[in-house]
Amino acid sequence: MWELLILEVMRIFVTGASGCVGHYVSETLINHTDHELFLLVRDPAKLKVDTTVRSGINVVKGDMNEIGELADLLKTIDVPVLTAAGWGGPSALAVNYTKTHELLNLLDPQVCKQVIYFATESILNSKNELLPEAGSIGTEYIQSKHRCFSSLHELAVADRITTVFPTLVLGGDETKPYSYLSADLPQVLKYAGLLRWIKADGSFHFIHGKDIAEVVRYLIDHPEEAAKYDRKVVMGNELVHVDKGIQEICEYLGKPVIFQVPISIGMVNIIIKLFKIQMAPWDYFCLQNRHFKHDPIVNPRTFGLPSYAASISDVLSTRGIPKVG
Repeated sequence: MWELLILEVMRIFVTGASGCVGHYVSETLINHTDHELFLLVRDPAKLKVDTTVRSGINVVKGDMNEIGELADLLKTIDVPVLTAAGWGGPSALAVNYTKTHELLNLLDPQVCKQVIYFATESILNSKNELLPEAGSIGTEYIQSKHRCFSSLHELAVADRITTVFPTLVLGGDETKPYSYLSADLPQVLKYAGLLRWIKADGSFHFIHGKDIAEVVRYLIDHPEEAAKYDRKVVMGNELVHVDKGIQEICEYLGKPVIFQVPISIGMVNIIIKLFKIQMAPWDYFCLQNRHFKHDPIVNPRTFGLPSYAASISDVLSTRGIPKVG
């Protein structure tokens, strides 16, 4: 059955196509599939991918806040890929919950084959289970994603929703907007000379937007793979410990680590109290629970595909930061 679906040309609807991840997803689907694409953007001028390279690419000018205007189109869609997000303020709940639910309810259950819904790793614990604190003290973005994911089971297409949870997202170039992390990376690296003396306790996963797009492309054509993960796919590379990450960055920049001073969480808590540093509840929670580990984790190599940026050195190189030495 799945083999027949792979050969079928499907109608794919991508929200947030002009964002960082949306650009990578759109570019990958354009260049490496024959699917008919509908790319939703508020401002077509911000979409920098080549939409003339082949037939079947449609730029749809619209807004998630007026998603009901696309009701007729949505009823014909085989696979919506929902990358659009509201990052804060009223748009967070409106886009990430209310309008996302409206879009999903406009799909025809007899037509829709799969939904790729973008959440965030921040709403999960290390066992990839829903994290209660994310729904109560998370940022507006995190709380809205938590609320939306928690209610997906209510929808008519619930059994076809594959939720992807990107970990720390990197990416961007001259034709794509940078992710928040990649945009600030050159400024952070100015402090590498100081960072190399610090040994910090913590760990994290990361993934490049290009690798996210490759996983999405694969899941669209192989929906049975998502079922192996109970349709909850956490995207990231292998776990990186903060002190090891600092060492790799410093060695890449020609500033090898000779000695590191351990900075314990106890010391950090003392500094916070001593200097009366004000922290949002979610920030303080993350500081106390600073090992952002997930199992299982998925990246292109999981499916026998090459990764674009599998290491921190790869991230620095693809960001255009030259290696020293």
